[in-house]
Amino acid sequence: MVKIVRVDPLNPRDEDIAEAAAVIRSGGLVAFPTETVYGLGADAFNAEASARIFKAKGRPADNPLIVHVSSLDMALELGDMPEKAVEVAKKAWPGPITFVVKKKADLPAVVTAGRPTVALRCPAHPVALKLIEAAGTPIAAPSANKAGRPSPTEASHVAEDLGDSVDLILDAGRTFFGVESTIVDVTREPPVLLRPGPFTVEELKSLLGEVEIPPFARGLGEADVALAPGMKYRHYAPETPLILVDFDLASAVRAARELGLRVAVLCLAGRCADADAAINVGSDLYEIAKNLYDALRRVDKVKVDVALAPTVPERGIGLAIMNRLRKASGFKFAATEEELRRLLRV
Repeated sequence: MVKIVRVDPLNPRDEDIAEAAAVIRSGGLVAFPTETVYGLGADAFNAEASARIFKAKGRPADNPLIVHVSSLDMALELGDMPEKAVEVAKKAWPGPITFVVKKKADLPAVVTAGRPTVALRCPAHPVALKLIEAAGTPIAAPSANKAGRPSPTEASHVAEDLGDSVDLILDAGRTFFGVESTIVDVTREPPVLLRPGPFTVEELKSLLGEVEIPPFARGLGEADVALAPGMKYRHYAPETPLILVDFDLASAVRAARELGLRVAVLCLAGRCADADAAINVGSDLYEIAKNLYDALRRVDKVKVDVALAPTVPERGIGLAIMNRLRKASGFKFAATEEELRRLLRV
């Protein structure tokens, strides 16, 4: 059974951090909290350890990892960050923003999926920062879940998905934001948003100026090439089919029930309906983001045939929420009852 160590999220014990750091240095895997989701970490310079991440998750080899650092100085040793990105990092790090830059250090190809770029982030979580510092090495870490599943926002989610494939889990309770970091490619001009997250587009534009937002960043399809996590392949999905609806939820539930289906509804920002299971996710966008992945996991526990989720405004962190919901649904969307019935009959 995987060892789970409960830690204070603000002031973890030195001996607990030291134990986890020793696992990292010895080539092991540690699941640790960040302000976004739990990460599955390995020494970024250890190719064999980093390869274990892919095996544990069932992650495609062409999907690169984010390398977590404890300081801007550490990041500058690993990648060639443009001056504009450095200035943003000085203001936004530690924080939920990842920069894709040209790699400088001799990182293993498994970490970068053989690409000339590397994704770098300095997390805003005391446990994560202390772990990186104690390990004395940058830590490569995707989300600590099986590939394609909702990301873990609690240690129990990690244990549920990965079990003994992890050597140690640092349990600091529920994560703060609940969705993964914003990723921006600063090797191009203008910079390109690869994945929306808690660091909003509005904030990005205030610091970087123009930012390109391709369709896949909104969750409207997949990218052809995975320059960073979350761009390619299905992500965040429950096993239960999920459909996004943008019309009256009560009518949507009625249509599904008329086809003999048991229905769960994700209740978002006051939009809800009487169903076989109604899962309250939150009343405002930040609360919805924080609870979204736990709600998607709960969908599978209520034993229904289909789950329905309303849309949310794509402003602020709402863009990240819609990105995750579109991908979790496999891009299944109904704007009318007729469209929903057609999807339910497939």
